[in-house]
Amino acid sequence: MRTELEAALQQAFVEAEASLGRREPADALIWLERAHILSQRMPLRHARSHWLMLQAGWALRDWREVAGQLPRILAALLFSLIWVPLGNSGRARISAFRPMPLSDEMRRLLGQR
Repeated sequence: MRTELEAALQQAFVEAEASLGRREPADALIWLERAHILSQRMPLRHARSHWLMLQAGWALRDWREVAGQLPRILAALLFSLIWVPLGNSGRARISAFRPMPLSDEMRRLLGQR
C-alpha cells in the first residue's frame, strides 16, 4: 500500500478511536467516513470502519445506524475486492450502492484521476 494512503488511513482510525474514547461519537463518525472511503478496497480495514461506525451509532443511540452497519460489516468482508461504490461514506442513511463525489485530496490518495 502506498505510504501516504496508509498514513492517512491510520490517522483516520486513530482519531476516530480517540473520539470514541472521549465519548464524542459524532466526531468519530466524521473520521470513520474518511477511513471508510480510504479502506473500501481492503476487506479487513473496510469491515473495521463499519464496526467502529456501529459502535458510534450505539453510543449515539442511533438504532438505524447500528442496524445498518451490521450487514455492511459482512458485505465489506465479502465484496470489497469485487466492487465498491467509490466515495461512499459508509453511513446507514446512505445507500450502500451509491457512489459519491471525492475531494481532490481523496482522489489523490486513492490514485484516482
